[in-house]
Amino acid sequence: MHSKLALAFAAACLAGNALAQTKWDLPAAYPANNFHTENLSQFAADVDKATAGKLKITVHANASLFKAPEIKRAVQGGQAQIGEILLVNFQNEWQVFGADGLPFLADSYDEAMKLYKAQKPALEKKLGEQGMLLLYSVAWPPQGIFVKKPIAAAADLKGVKWRAYSPATARIAELVGAQPVTVQAAELSQAMATGVVESYMSSGATGYDTKTYEHIKYFVDTQAWLPKNAVIVNKAAFDALDKPTQAALLKAGADAEARGWATSRAKNTEYLELLKKNGMTIAPPSEQLKADLKKVGDTMLKEWLEKAGPEGAAVVEAYKKM
Repeated sequence: MHSKLALAFAAACLAGNALAQTKWDLPAAYPANNFHTENLSQFAADVDKATAGKLKITVHANASLFKAPEIKRAVQGGQAQIGEILLVNFQNEWQVFGADGLPFLADSYDEAMKLYKAQKPALEKKLGEQGMLLLYSVAWPPQGIFVKKPIAAAADLKGVKWRAYSPATARIAELVGAQPVTVQAAELSQAMATGVVESYMSSGATGYDTKTYEHIKYFVDTQAWLPKNAVIVNKAAFDALDKPTQAALLKAGADAEARGWATSRAKNTEYLELLKKNGMTIAPPSEQLKADLKKVGDTMLKEWLEKAGPEGAAVVEAYKKM
């Protein structure tokens, strides 16, 4: 109750005093120079400018305030008023959070945007029930396989120590016979340096951020899926803002979404070039590997639909109609 009173008090102060300030913390899981985090910083600056300094948002990068798996709960419980999460991290809580981690369901930016539109109403409803708002969401570049040796088929991944960071990446490991190891983004460089991880699926962005090329020399550009980060807001904190501040926040969020998707597309090309420059071999998957991975994708979609029930089926149906 105290936090609600404090928020109501802050709102009353704001109404009475244009100079009064509301301060929000925004925990994020990725480094300050990652494009998602840079987008968050731009968003915070836009909010500051649009509200003439009434709402100040501090971005806490690189899991410095809360670790990646803790951010959603922190926003839900009001320890942070706003935060950025990787949706697929929360699939075990509610299957639809993991829709964009299903391999080969949406395998390009255009398809990923369609999937987001199909998923959005369900996301908004669920987060609403949990006392939160979905402010905006941005896709990561397409996911490929970082691996120590060239691979021609899924069988080549048998027994390989594979970084799992979500239920889907752990399940892929099981289906191809790799050995899953749970490692968060902030600990990935260390895990590769010590040989705990020999392979993982992610985007060129993560590969470059973590200097994967120092340890792993091959990237198979499978474009398997484009997982999304989502920026979520505590509803009570939002409701405590005056109407012009709410409007400024929503506008800055919409701008950040459009900018984030455009940046993600541009960065994907850029990151792959940077990886090449640093000695990494980038190649498309062989026909055999493509076929093997399609089987993995079909199995996982079937399993997911069984778990996700009518809500999940509705999202996939809506997506396929677009």
